[in-house]
Amino acid sequence: MLMPTLTRRLQILLDEERYLRLEQAAERRGAPVAAIVREAIDRLFGSEQVDRRAAGDRLLSAEPMEVEDWSEMKRGMADEMAGLGGRERG
Repeated sequence: MLMPTLTRRLQILLDEERYLRLEQAAERRGAPVAAIVREAIDRLFGSEQVDRRAAGDRLLSAEPMEVEDWSEMKRGMADEMAGLGGRERG
């Protein structure tokens, strides 16, 4: 993915608490604080690419589901994809 050319500079004043939250998020992600600010702007004001990435991040960070019978679960998913829904296979 190509990064857009960064041509605008923005200077803002933040209180210590907000800056620490940004700094902690940046440290967790291994990214600069500026990248975290850009991501927050994209999330707030819309960017389909960022929205997809955020959805993927939420999916990958979700807690595992308990599944009693994996074979039955796979069969049910296959039925859903085939358009059978909850109907019996015939």
